[in-house]
Amino acid sequence: MIARVSCAALRGVEAFEVKLEADFTRGGLPSFNMVGLAEGAVKEASGRVFTALRNCAFKLPGGKITVNLAPADCRKAGSAYDLPLALGLLAAVGQLAPENLEGFYCLGELSLTGELRPVPGVLPVAMLAAEKKAHGLIVPQANAKEASVVQGVAVYGVNSLLEAVNFFALAHPLEPTLPDHDMLRENFAADFAFDFAEVKGQEHAKRAIELAAAGGHNILLIGPPGSGKTMLAQRIPGILPPLDFEEALEATRVYSVAGLLRPGEPLLRRRPFRSPHHTTSNAGMVGGTSNPRPGEISLAHCGVLFLDELPEFQKSVLEVLRQPLEEGKITIARAAMSVSYPAGFMLVAAMNPCPCGYYGDISRRCACPPQDVRRYRAKLSGPLLDRLDLHVEVPAVPYADLRLQKAGTSSSSMRTRVIRARRLQQKRYAGTACRNNAALNGDMLERHCALKEAESAFLGHAVQKLGLSARSYTRILRLARTISDMEEGGEITVRHLAEAINCRALDREQG
Repeated sequence: MIARVSCAALRGVEAFEVKLEADFTRGGLPSFNMVGLAEGAVKEASGRVFTALRNCAFKLPGGKITVNLAPADCRKAGSAYDLPLALGLLAAVGQLAPENLEGFYCLGELSLTGELRPVPGVLPVAMLAAEKKAHGLIVPQANAKEASVVQGVAVYGVNSLLEAVNFFALAHPLEPTLPDHDMLRENFAADFAFDFAEVKGQEHAKRAIELAAAGGHNILLIGPPGSGKTMLAQRIPGILPPLDFEEALEATRVYSVAGLLRPGEPLLRRRPFRSPHHTTSNAGMVGGTSNPRPGEISLAHCGVLFLDELPEFQKSVLEVLRQPLEEGKITIARAAMSVSYPAGFMLVAAMNPCPCGYYGDISRRCACPPQDVRRYRAKLSGPLLDRLDLHVEVPAVPYADLRLQKAGTSSSSMRTRVIRARRLQQKRYAGTACRNNAALNGDMLERHCALKEAESAFLGHAVQKLGLSARSYTRILRLARTISDMEEGGEITVRHLAEAINCRALDREQG
């Protein structure tokens, strides 16, 4: 008898349907054969499944068992096939009615005692099940809340193989897991651990960060050690607008595939903040290895990627950032597959102005020879710097500012202005793929950043004098649009353009 069970495999952050077909033939020497490009943990599933069946008091008759995972030309990895394999075997030997399995997607890892353990990637599978209009999705109880955030499919959480078998044998009905409506409601938590009011001085840097957050721009902070670059970067998530449900679902899907969702948090409610060490490899940054998984740039999707000590990163690691910074995604090609991960993040980088860190500092003398300074800065290529909308100098804080009792600009006031500017952009770009000013391009850039004659002449003179590239020109226009939006979104003026150019310190140095 042949039994079929619906399950799923992952390609990037997308799930695609896999049909597990189990055939049982009586007689001959007992054997088990699995085909369909199964790898690693999938091949080992038979040992877990047969032991779990035996410990749950199920006895399989002797015979030849063949299991096929279709489509057979796509790799299957992971332990999520344990539960569908066990159910398929029971249906193939006649201990479950095969028709009862139809229309249900199943996944879960089995322990040797038959208990179900959570698996990664449940959210994309739930989205697939909803798209296919499945009767239901059977998942480990620990994954049920995660899957329940997807509307359009009934999610049943089970604790053991026996509980799943009783459900399909119609011996014990299950209640579907209901979503937490408070969790699904757009909810912005304002109790962030860090506040910009704690940063003494640096009002110019705070203004630049506020502009970056308001338009979704990438920013580079340049200053000596101890000037507060890391403090400033850590507080940026606290002024960003709240995740809407669509963004939360996109970001959560990446964390689900990576297996990084925290218990009790089935849906991300705050924008991610990732801060990889400068020793991170290419694969750690963009994702990869033989079995591709999301890297740091994808884990920062819809949030912030903070790269401290930017020139200390390997040059090859920095150069791979160029594509995702432009396209908002990363494609990883391997001999047997090609997968894409989302990578729509806000890049925040920090660096010293020279190897010793004190080039240009008024209180400490720089000990670096000029050639060392040039070599240090040459680690950042021109194309990469062009993709950073703001280059902001963060000087050492004077002692008088450190002793001030008055608090500086707070995250609350900055967040209010950022959200107001973002709402203006949402209204302006409604019905398009553009979410903020940083994504403006092509016709939309020309339409929404149109300049009058005086403004055009001013920007043309700056481009010529500073030797700006076409990409830098685009960045200045986008940033000027954001500066205007902070003032209720009127026309772009010379003052807006001047401030945008002033926020590109490295361009001014080169000019």
